[in-house]
Amino acid sequence: MGPPPRPTVVRPTSGKVPPLRRSLLAAASLALAAPLLASVGPAATAESPKAAEVAPITLWAPSHVTAYAYRKRTWTDLGLRLIANGAPFELWSDRPSYNDPIQTVWRTSGGDVPLPAGSMSDFSGLDRFMSITVDPKKRGEDTLRMTKKGCLNGYSERVRVDAPARSPYPVGCWYNAYSLGSVQGIQTGWATPVLNQSRPLRIGPGEYSVTATIKRAYATVFGLTAEQATRTFDLTVTDESGIDRAGAAGRPSKPVAPAAHRPTGPTGRADEGGPEPDLQALPAWGISLNRKGTYLRFSATVWNAGDSPLVVDGFRRDGEDEMDAYQYFFDADGNQTGYQPVGAMEWDPRPSHSHWHFEDFARYSLLDAGKTEVSRSKKEAFCLANTDSVDLTVPAADWRPENTDLSTSCGDYSSLSIREVLVSGWGDTYTQYRAGQSFPIKDLPNGTYYVAVNANPEHNLVESSTDNNMSLRRIKLSGPPAHRKVTVPQVGIIAEEGYGGQG
Repeated sequence: MGPPPRPTVVRPTSGKVPPLRRSLLAAASLALAAPLLASVGPAATAESPKAAEVAPITLWAPSHVTAYAYRKRTWTDLGLRLIANGAPFELWSDRPSYNDPIQTVWRTSGGDVPLPAGSMSDFSGLDRFMSITVDPKKRGEDTLRMTKKGCLNGYSERVRVDAPARSPYPVGCWYNAYSLGSVQGIQTGWATPVLNQSRPLRIGPGEYSVTATIKRAYATVFGLTAEQATRTFDLTVTDESGIDRAGAAGRPSKPVAPAAHRPTGPTGRADEGGPEPDLQALPAWGISLNRKGTYLRFSATVWNAGDSPLVVDGFRRDGEDEMDAYQYFFDADGNQTGYQPVGAMEWDPRPSHSHWHFEDFARYSLLDAGKTEVSRSKKEAFCLANTDSVDLTVPAADWRPENTDLSTSCGDYSSLSIREVLVSGWGDTYTQYRAGQSFPIKDLPNGTYYVAVNANPEHNLVESSTDNNMSLRRIKLSGPPAHRKVTVPQVGIIAEEGYGGQG
């Protein structure tokens, strides 16, 4: 089975700006904010030369960074920032199909500028974007040399008083193995961390000199001189065994509450031709057998390619662990235009869940070679959440779902009502180690099968099309009962993850 249909993409001429809440900065960013404001320089001030005479981005670094080591592992992003000068700095990436590599363009006022082929092998950022040399000042110690990926969607911060008050761009380079498109960007007069600090540097306490250089292929495209593409600074690493090794402060979220009470009045919509979600299923992935070879495990993603978020509110029945569910409809400006009942939500007490699930979002089936169902996953209820960006280039894609007016909450056992949301451009992933995310295969013969992921299986949810709701992933079971194995043919050129997503 080939990849699901590629949605039609209409590229806007400028980035959309959804309503946003200001994000909290990571602890390291807070510490760097003052020197950053003081040292941006003429290229990032209101008295700057004309935009055409200024480099589109500035690579910024502090003169000195202090970091902390834990067991000779140092957690730091080195304070490196990219600053957008004169205009938003924006990259758009997509793949025509799963057989094609990702294509990335730099969107400028003068037109799209293609980045070199192979700039992105997946949607997690620019491959081989920056080289880092960490040179110990103490003689006899080895120099650390690295080539790092660059994600332009860090926790951004303003560095100019006249910069726009908000940034429209995503926070983080979210992606799925089967994502189709992404947007990375830095708002004018804003700075963003360029390195992913999820992994530590393999250095211990000491004094170091650090040199960071944007690779020549990227510097050339962006019009940076060798001097503009390089920064050198000092690094002090202190032994600190009791620190928070995550290296950043969490950003609290405040989910938007559902309606104050159950909807009343006639069901339906004021604008029947208005925006609607469009649920589509990506190919199942992360497919494997359990240790005994008796269960086939898999990961699955259903995403929203439509021009409206999918919004489902649940209201608890008195004295029951069940909620009545309602889908709400909105116009292009986000105004509510109607509702209708769409089933129920149930409380799932299992350890890997412990939240409220919507019962009619998706269905997982195992089909035989004739595409007849031979097994169905016990996973039949879902907590809707924006876990993976799938295609942020679709019309109405929400680039910052955690900060929009429609947020997701899976609730707790005491919840009387909840709101679950899947916004445009994003998917909801459930990985293969979730309870029920498998098929029993002990009694099935060897042969060819298909893992079917079916969105909105009962068609209870209103969406623009139900013709694209199912994806099939072909597999083959073989081997004796005590040593079963599964073979999963590759889809196009996708380098699939064994385990991933956020679901």
